[in-house]
Amino acid sequence: MTQHTPILIVGAGQAGAMAAAALRGLGYDGRLVMAGGERHAPYERPPLSKSVLADVGEDGKIGVHPPSFYADRDIELRLGACVTVLDAARHVAHLADGSAIGYDRCLLATGGNARVLPALPPGTPHVHYLRSLDDAARLRDAMQCAGELVVIGGGFLGLETASTAAGMGLKVTLVESAQRLLARALPLELGTWLAGRVQAQGVTLRLGCGIVHCDVQGDAVRMQLDDGASLRAPLVVVAIGLTPEVALAAGAGLALHPQNGGIQVDARCRTSSEGVYAAGDCCSQYQPLFGTEVRLESWQSANEQARIAAASMLDVDAEPAALPWFWTDQFGCNVQMLGAAHPEIRYAWRGGAAHDAATPKFMLLGTRQGRLSHAIAVNAGGDLRQLRTLVGQDVSSHLARLCDGALPLRQAVRDCQAQADSNITL
Repeated sequence: MTQHTPILIVGAGQAGAMAAAALRGLGYDGRLVMAGGERHAPYERPPLSKSVLADVGEDGKIGVHPPSFYADRDIELRLGACVTVLDAARHVAHLADGSAIGYDRCLLATGGNARVLPALPPGTPHVHYLRSLDDAARLRDAMQCAGELVVIGGGFLGLETASTAAGMGLKVTLVESAQRLLARALPLELGTWLAGRVQAQGVTLRLGCGIVHCDVQGDAVRMQLDDGASLRAPLVVVAIGLTPEVALAAGAGLALHPQNGGIQVDARCRTSSEGVYAAGDCCSQYQPLFGTEVRLESWQSANEQARIAAASMLDVDAEPAALPWFWTDQFGCNVQMLGAAHPEIRYAWRGGAAHDAATPKFMLLGTRQGRLSHAIAVNAGGDLRQLRTLVGQDVSSHLARLCDGALPLRQAVRDCQAQADSNITL
């Protein structure tokens, strides 16, 4: 790499900011340019549906790095700079303002966009989508004047938004077309428990309900559900998922995954085009625990892929990615998940709690063919960390002890690990 031909990072979000830090941390002292379409310096998105939505004072606290970070490390941070065309063959990125940036290597960290409900597109009066800091600010302002809110979508974002709104005193109805909450992420028994928790916290839950018609009537949105019921609310939030932002990649001829739509990358985050890498919500990568290629939309995945991509761009080795880990805060519960869900997993409970408990605390341990594959902790993040060494190991002979809430989990984990070590020695 020449001194003046930069590494270019397209996207000024979590993955882009962490990749820039990793490049400098690995000793890269050449020119480093990060171009992002938003006017804000890179910030973390998880707080948007929680603390930021509830308190304007949180806006300035969610930066991925301190404000001086980029200047201190000689990172050219170009905000409001939209890359519109990537010429991968010539190693040139063209921007909306007519300028161009030649690069040596390029990281696409373009993230994703909120999935749109055709009946309620962005810009519809009283309708909000939540993806950016500006989105959160607009929704927060609207919530100050509205006493009622309908959330469409019972995924993590929809549930977190509903939880925050209920905590602010709004009357909340959540509409989800599936028969249960978070069906792809949580087992049936926990999804059922969570539904009870949501209702116990005062949110009206409409599961298995599709929306057949929507229209704006004066100062409210009217929605007709396929079960014959109708809803009318002065404020609606659509939270039905994320679509990867891959327009640049597609235009440059990079390979995309035919099912999940992400930019296909290998274990080192290299795309199908020499010198172009990808990380974060926009990319698709084979995940051993899932046994297939997936897009992992998570804070941790963005950080891990950014770290690995940075090492790859500098042709140095990197530690393998950490186990998949995800968390959500909603309805008085910090829920953390370690490993990967799978239809064949069987779950066992450690502890339990009523739906309306002030601070429920329990875990679910999921095994597949005797091996620990997925663990979920509700207000028990410390316990979850103790299980990291057991993921992928046969715990069948110790599962009852691991799930016995009367026994210290640390000791049960040690016993299980000791047996695994002795089996390896034998």
